[in-house]
Amino acid sequence: MTIANSSDFMVENAVCDFPSTPEEERRIVSELTTESEDNLKEGNLYFVISKRWYTSWEKYVEQPTNQCESPRPGPIENNDIIENAAKDSTDPQLRRLLVEGEDYVLVPQQVWKRLSQWYSGGPPIPRKLICQGFYSRSYSVEVYPLCLLLTDGRDDSITVLRLGKQASIRELYDKVCAMTEVSQEKARIWDYFGKRKGQLLDPSSNKSLEESSLHMDQDILLEVDGSSSSQYAMSSAGNELALVPLEPSRSLVTIAGGPTLSNGHSTTSKFSLFPKITSDDDRCDSLSILGKGERGGLAGLSNLGNTCFMNSALQCLAHTPPIIEYFLQDYSEDINRDNPLGMCGELAIAFGELLKKLWSSGRNAVAPRSFKTKLARFAPQFSGYNQHDSQELLAFLLDGLHEDLNKVKRKPYIELKDSDSRPDDEVAEELWNYHKARNDSVIVNVCQGQYKSTLICPVCGKISITFDPFMYLSLPLPSTLTRQITVTVFYCDGSHLPMPYTVTVPKYGSCRDLITALGTACCLANDESLLLAEVYDHKVFRYFENPLESLNLIKNDEHIVAYRMKQMQKGSGKAKLEILHGGQERAVLESVRGRDVKLFGTPFVTYVNTERLSGSDIDAVVSGFLSPLQRAQASAKVHNGRENGHLPNATADEASGSISSPDTEIDDACDRELSFRIFLTDERGLDFKPLKSDSSLKPGVVTRVLLEWNEGEHETYDSSYLSDLPEVHKTSFSAKKTRQEAISLFSCLEAFLAEEPLGPDDMWFCPGCKEHRQANKKLDLWKLPDILVFHLKRFTYSRYLKNKIETFVDFPIDDLDLSKYVKNKNGQSYLYELYAVSNHYGGLGGGHYTAYAKLIDDNKWHHFDDSHVSSVNESEIKNSAAYVLFYRRVGSKTETQSAEVSMADMD
Repeated sequence: MTIANSSDFMVENAVCDFPSTPEEERRIVSELTTESEDNLKEGNLYFVISKRWYTSWEKYVEQPTNQCESPRPGPIENNDIIENAAKDSTDPQLRRLLVEGEDYVLVPQQVWKRLSQWYSGGPPIPRKLICQGFYSRSYSVEVYPLCLLLTDGRDDSITVLRLGKQASIRELYDKVCAMTEVSQEKARIWDYFGKRKGQLLDPSSNKSLEESSLHMDQDILLEVDGSSSSQYAMSSAGNELALVPLEPSRSLVTIAGGPTLSNGHSTTSKFSLFPKITSDDDRCDSLSILGKGERGGLAGLSNLGNTCFMNSALQCLAHTPPIIEYFLQDYSEDINRDNPLGMCGELAIAFGELLKKLWSSGRNAVAPRSFKTKLARFAPQFSGYNQHDSQELLAFLLDGLHEDLNKVKRKPYIELKDSDSRPDDEVAEELWNYHKARNDSVIVNVCQGQYKSTLICPVCGKISITFDPFMYLSLPLPSTLTRQITVTVFYCDGSHLPMPYTVTVPKYGSCRDLITALGTACCLANDESLLLAEVYDHKVFRYFENPLESLNLIKNDEHIVAYRMKQMQKGSGKAKLEILHGGQERAVLESVRGRDVKLFGTPFVTYVNTERLSGSDIDAVVSGFLSPLQRAQASAKVHNGRENGHLPNATADEASGSISSPDTEIDDACDRELSFRIFLTDERGLDFKPLKSDSSLKPGVVTRVLLEWNEGEHETYDSSYLSDLPEVHKTSFSAKKTRQEAISLFSCLEAFLAEEPLGPDDMWFCPGCKEHRQANKKLDLWKLPDILVFHLKRFTYSRYLKNKIETFVDFPIDDLDLSKYVKNKNGQSYLYELYAVSNHYGGLGGGHYTAYAKLIDDNKWHHFDDSHVSSVNESEIKNSAAYVLFYRRVGSKTETQSAEVSMADMD
């Protein structure tokens, strides 16, 4: 990669003057960033900065001027993101598999100049902005330039060289010849993939390295003036031309001996699962022909550098019977080169050629370099060598293949009619015919179904029904739609001990949902209500009194309580009374005056009259809350002359065993018929005033008192019920799920079809109200395709969290019967069998994809792990790695058995 000397971007005289304030520093960087984004052009330089250092800088510049809690960071430190061997190099190389936003950030050249002036450090890691895409051009920074391994044919030495993937073959020759001091007239550079000499690269070509199917860490071979030896001779077995033909191969790859397909395709098709050479022309085809006794469909795909996601999806499609049947025959007449939504037929041709190689190479692994090149050209998001999502690749590929093979050359304009309360059957068929009039390809015929979508306005009740096509079904895992919340219920009347309840609520529900679920769990009476609160540091941190408040505000590590009381206790003329607990367990509160108060446990909360409140009222409230906590031995007899907290004939000091305070005001707090000393306190719990039995006070919105516990009280009452407050949800550290914790594919489908409100960012414009409404949406399956694909939504993303759900989903392998879920009862079979699975192992930002696929003719499963292919037992197919499931329609059980009998007769 040719970039100006990075030393040009360093400051000669170390660090210059900093801006006067962090805000000023942030403003300068923000303006420079905006200016760069407004002037994007190919070749602009960006610099890679360690996320660790950049985060410390962000904390510094984002703090208010009057709060200098985060210090100014030291020099820029990038050593944590570069290879060890490159730390003393003038051309430092990034560690592989880094993720933008997690490991590093990219800043424009002008921002880097300013930061390096202020902070120095480094080393600088410049990268170029490139423009990618076929129809829609987009800019991206090439963080990882192409790394090529150059073998010099003269001495077999290997040299690493780096160039941008958009560099031309001519530039490659210039760099190689300059490095090796060889004249271009004598140099020949070969594609040397797999250490086998392939295509000779044309020194005059302006074709890019990416277009020439040169990939990361690939070998290339330099020959000088005919210096090649026999070891570099052309190997027909290893040769893979880098170019994809502009027309699909006309030869038919017939694989005889397999079963005829019964999913609505021709029974006279030449598709089969074993090789059959019919003429000398077939032997001359560019494909490798299977040897005697070999079979197709068992070839692996080489990993070109984090391309396991692509290999997994490709193997699933490569074992989809109607897809194989179509692409292994002549489909040239279906190529639509003029479709503005397609890829000029090039993607379909590249995919077809790859399938022919997979089904004609025996067990020899195929390197999908040509297909990867086309994929990167038409879908830049999949270029480079970062890990991607197999389902996202599958969605793009199916859509791209459809557009390349769409037989409709000129799409007619069709004005949709209103349903006008017509029967669903009529409207659905009409819309499907409209869709087919504009979209007609093997992908639509085989993979697309139709569902019914119903929207109901929550205000005017307007109902809107549409019928839309789908290519696959993305199913939520029920655990992603709900969450479990544990709440401890306190009984204000003292009728029961505090009791924790774990309830299941909608993940994006409201406090009303939580109160409803909690009320059901604790058998809340009609005249009772619950007051929700969060307890933090032994005080009430906040109340959840708005029933529409989102449950997203409640985090798993918080402690939530609910105070159960009669509804008559709340309302106008009432105010909250909070009773805090002070004094370490089984210890004496030593000093109130010294503010050395140790809070513990969970506060009591109830409502009191706002007109007047006396110490005896508080005494009654405390006695009610504490009565269920009384220990058995204390409840059986009067303890120290006390009963239910009253001391009729003893002084407070004698009964409680408290250390008498010299302060008469504190003594007054004990001069009452209470075993506890009670103090009126403020919101922060710093100011304390003694409260007598006959004290009278005017309650505010919230009145707070402190209940002092000493050793005697702990012997009388079991305070552990106040202290052992469970978290909202205790997260398990084990990511593995057992089959006992499994959910079924049917429950996932039911969650997908369940009625739910639209999100706030997806409002529906109601034609009745003439306003956007958060309507309720209900989906129903209407028409199912021959090939049905289920995507299990294992990955969840939010602003602050990325997560993978490892839940085991139990899915049928045979006899998936969806009849009861399909509303259109047209007599068609809705019985399916599994034939392929795309698996994902590991976590986000990495992990590994593999595939399971079944060869239909022998009903045997195989595991495709990049280039490695092995047989696998059917019992191993079900596991928590399953990510995308592929099913094919098999007809009714009677039809299937008849077909098996017919095949047996043919044999």
